[in-house]
Amino acid sequence: MGEGRKLLFFVTEDWYLCSHRLPIVNAAVAAGYEVSVVTRVRDHAAPIEAAGANLIPLALSRRGRHPLRELNVIRELVRIYRRVQPDLCHHVAMKPVLYGSLAARLAGAPCVVNALGGLGYIFISQRPAARLLRQPVKVAFKLLLGGRGRRVIVQNQDDRELLRRRAGIPARSFVLIAGSGVDPASYPAAPEPAGPVRAAVVARMLWDKGIGEVVAAARLLRSQGSDVTITLAGAPDPENPATITPADIAAWQAEGVVRCLGHVQDIPALWSEHHIAILVSYREGLPRSLLEAAACGRPLIAADVPGCRDLVRDGETGLLVPPRDPQALAAAIRRLAADPDLRRALGTRARAMVEREYTVAQVVAGTLAVYRDLLEGA
Repeated sequence: MGEGRKLLFFVTEDWYLCSHRLPIVNAAVAAGYEVSVVTRVRDHAAPIEAAGANLIPLALSRRGRHPLRELNVIRELVRIYRRVQPDLCHHVAMKPVLYGSLAARLAGAPCVVNALGGLGYIFISQRPAARLLRQPVKVAFKLLLGGRGRRVIVQNQDDRELLRRRAGIPARSFVLIAGSGVDPASYPAAPEPAGPVRAAVVARMLWDKGIGEVVAAARLLRSQGSDVTITLAGAPDPENPATITPADIAAWQAEGVVRCLGHVQDIPALWSEHHIAILVSYREGLPRSLLEAAACGRPLIAADVPGCRDLVRDGETGLLVPPRDPQALAAAIRRLAADPDLRRALGTRARAMVEREYTVAQVVAGTLAVYRDLLEGA
């Protein structure tokens, strides 16, 4: 299918490509594409190169706002795109979508796929910096993302409608591919552990992930005499303006209100030790952490927001709670903690949902179909 075609992949971080998109790179190489990956290289060069991709390092900061530095990044991207001369570009996340689309336009790349895994800090934060950037980003989306040879991959219908209405991207430009998928064989369903109920949040430690509300709910549960343990599994993200500081996390740990593990590599092992998965983000694309928990047969509690409500079907695979509402979150945790039969029923249906709708094989097939459609029409 891709014999002799050049595919350029642009993501912000090498670790993100390995955790979310490496199966697509593997499949593209197997399909005959000549794949180049442009990213900031830290600790994950080996698996990318082992996949058969040409790795091109780029000094990119997700948080970078300095005009001269950002202009230099765009200039370097244009040089890379002109040198590689890709037939097809695939950009993932906000900054690669914006910068990569501009570079592709200037370099004359005929086909571009822009994948937005959620609308992120700029669209969900009410901080002045985010609100200042919101309108220019919408204008840039309108100018760069629509038109012949362009497709926008979104992970939920809410994001599609928001971009269609507010950025003016035509409906025909969108493709819905739900998340990055999981391999059910790598996330086996496990029986509940013995002992008191334990609930966990697997996420970057960001305020926008609802971590503050989780801590507040944990305090409420403790004040009510509950013996449920709440675990936070994830690290701060210094490049995200919404990051929680290590000092905040250390204070929670010292208070004893939550158990803080930092980054956890073995996610199936984590879920084998916990009963309930929580994610009360303010907005998501399609959260991988809930997909992994569902695959492991855990009931889900999530905020009723875009992305989360696609996976958490209230009363079927988990419980939905209003966003930014610690009281409702605490009540949902209490309900599941008191009802093991409900937990098991929700977890069983969550696993079945993943096997039916959200496998990595389905995501890879859908993405390669987008490539084929664009290249055949070029």
